[in-house]
Amino acid sequence: MLNPWLELDGVAERVVAWSELTGLDLLRLGTTAEADEIKDTAVTQPLVVALSLIAADELRSRVTIPADTPVAGHSVGELAAAAVAGALTFDDAVALAAVRGREMSAACALEPTGMSAVLGGDEEAVLNYLDLLGLDPANRNAAGQIVAAGRLPALAQLAEEPPPAARVRPLSVAGAFHTRFMAPAQDALGKHAEKVTAADAAQPLLSNADGAVVSDSAEILRRLVAQVTSPVRWDSCLAALADRGVTATVEFPPAGTLSGLVRRELKGVKTVALKTPADLDKVADLLGSDA
Repeated sequence: MLNPWLELDGVAERVVAWSELTGLDLLRLGTTAEADEIKDTAVTQPLVVALSLIAADELRSRVTIPADTPVAGHSVGELAAAAVAGALTFDDAVALAAVRGREMSAACALEPTGMSAVLGGDEEAVLNYLDLLGLDPANRNAAGQIVAAGRLPALAQLAEEPPPAARVRPLSVAGAFHTRFMAPAQDALGKHAEKVTAADAAQPLLSNADGAVVSDSAEILRRLVAQVTSPVRWDSCLAALADRGVTATVEFPPAGTLSGLVRRELKGVKTVALKTPADLDKVADLLGSDA
């Protein structure tokens, strides 16, 4: 995950500093750790945010990003987005991700829960059916793609008796993220967030809650904390990008999934998925072609 980025000047030192800040050996976890260890959400979340910020910093050292460029992040990626938008320091974003991941992992251990993707079907019918089963629509990623979350028996029933014209695919996750089951994690993150001094966003920051642009520092922090138990409305973020007339998107690492959603939902919009430093030149080419 981190290996190709460690070749850049100053990155290894920054990762070591973040390791001390979070109490996690991010350098080892991002290079030589086994896959099962990295899958632990307590590890995944700070690693993802750290990697995204490393790429964002390097990108800004190479190209000029217009001040009105909107920024959005999916789930824990919203912490990285807030930092890119200037609302959080990079250190605070990584520290918040570590607390978030640790506390969400702990919340998952309190009761067996999970998540399943519901693909296709009528949106209203799917949402009504989930409500009937006592499941929450934790992620609404795009048209025809809703992630259900909740107790395992209800998810099993969903898989056995899916909504009309829909398919159900169980997800390999530790628990029901972005639902009421994460309330203890939200409380813990909120207490940590009280120690953080945020700034008003310098770039348009699209909120996971509804796709709205949020600039006020206090409101940004409030939404970042509330997001732990609230649905991710990535469909609303995509709609907001369409409304703003975006012609291209850049996805920070680990990249690929969100770029795929953009290509599917925003026809004609160019995408660059930054997987390694070698992809950074593609952004310069992209900006040049859109000039």
